[in-house]
Amino acid sequence: MLTLKLAYRNILRQRRRSLLTAFSMAGGYMLFVFSMSLLEGSWSNVVDIFTLDHTGHIQIHKDDYAKRAKIHKTIEDPKAIESTLKNHAAVTGWAPRVYSAALAYGGSKTAPAKIFGIDPTLEPTVTRILKKVSEGEYFSSQPNPDGYFPAMIGRGLANTLKLGVGDEIVLISSGADGSIANDIFSITAIIGNTTSFDRLGVFLPISAAQEFLAMGGDVHEYALLARNKHDNEQLAADLQKLLPGLTVSPWQQIEATFYRTMQSDKQGNYFTMALIVFIVFIGVLNTVLMSVLERTREFGVLKSIGCRPSELIKLIFIETVMLASISITAGLALILPVIIWFTEVGIKLDISVDMGGVVFDTMKGEFSAYVIFMPMGFMLLTAALISLPPGLRAARILPRVALGSH
Repeated sequence: MLTLKLAYRNILRQRRRSLLTAFSMAGGYMLFVFSMSLLEGSWSNVVDIFTLDHTGHIQIHKDDYAKRAKIHKTIEDPKAIESTLKNHAAVTGWAPRVYSAALAYGGSKTAPAKIFGIDPTLEPTVTRILKKVSEGEYFSSQPNPDGYFPAMIGRGLANTLKLGVGDEIVLISSGADGSIANDIFSITAIIGNTTSFDRLGVFLPISAAQEFLAMGGDVHEYALLARNKHDNEQLAADLQKLLPGLTVSPWQQIEATFYRTMQSDKQGNYFTMALIVFIVFIGVLNTVLMSVLERTREFGVLKSIGCRPSELIKLIFIETVMLASISITAGLALILPVIIWFTEVGIKLDISVDMGGVVFDTMKGEFSAYVIFMPMGFMLLTAALISLPPGLRAARILPRVALGSH
């Protein structure tokens, strides 16, 4: 009778330890997945802010224009490129651009400025320029009744020159043919804020900019959006084969410094999360080891009837991995609705954040196969590893010693 009571107590202890282990693993998986979703969602948002502000997912230039910008390094056959981009299923938006430095004059003040020649219709398909209009109205390609083409200027330039919507701005620059370019433009809108990259910019309709800079129909750049932003590097490689005479670069190359910084920060966060999960599994290892110690007699019986040490290791390995699989499945069922809600709805921030003139007020996560299965694989691998020390201990048990234990 006493033996039955001891056996029953042992079974209850084993069940409690198994439940504790399962709860620890499920909780660790849920924490890992939520942290991954938050991290990937945050970085995805940062990339969107960065690429949709101006860069785009991919850029096309003549030779090394991206590194050494010269007004004469132009794409001379834009129609052929546009035909290629229109027919490519992986490209969702594209926009031509021209650039030049200029001296801006307004009232009695002058200031250096940068000309951005953009297509008023195509540019909003690539960037958030419509959302950056803080005053006035987004422009068109048509001149006003006085014959002046419209212009949108950055907030910094507007403050420096004391100009507002409806005022006129004079631009002086060098044409592509070596001539002196100068003209008057009518301000229709103020763009961004005093910290955005275009704070000293002057946006002109691309046709007006080409005429002003004596460029004909040439352009300096095409900015593209990929259907899947995570595959933009592969898309850039595919387009490079279709456009061998040009340089096709993903944003990771255009903004290499920012990309390397982002990757370093992500790797640091990954290490921190992996360390947290590993600490959780140290507790699981202790639970599994205690389970092995309490079953010393059972393992002694198994060895005395001919069970090989490798089979005991396999037994504990399968038991731990199965328990981890069940725990992960339960954790996935619990965390999945939270991740979906976090991705679709997100958490409203108490304080809105202004990123280059675009306001963001919601923190969202990311729901993807990587967010779900990377933590799952890591935890299954960790569970397999922590099963080895208890398994090796069970394999070294001597039947004579084991059968004499309590």
